[in-house]
Amino acid sequence: MSEFAPDRLQVLYEDNHLIAVHKPAGVLVQGDRSGDPSLMDTIKEHIKKKYGKPGKVFLGLVHRLDRPVSGVVLFARTSKAAARLSEQ
Repeated sequence: MSEFAPDRLQVLYEDNHLIAVHKPAGVLVQGDRSGDPSLMDTIKEHIKKKYGKPGKVFLGLVHRLDRPVSGVVLFARTSKAAARLSEQ
């Protein structure tokens, strides 16, 4: 299990369409059978709290990084942004 804590989320860029965050080494980008916390779930919670969003939060996964790797991960905050980024 990684040492990643939601309060350590490093948002590098955020607007109405995109959010770019730093992914520490050892953190899952997307949940798996291990049940370990994932970056995607943490970002959804961040958006929900920051903007007071009720219900589910849309977050489009544009790309992933392997668990042992650190780097920048870009997520789409709208389905339109996700579609456009996927085309690229």
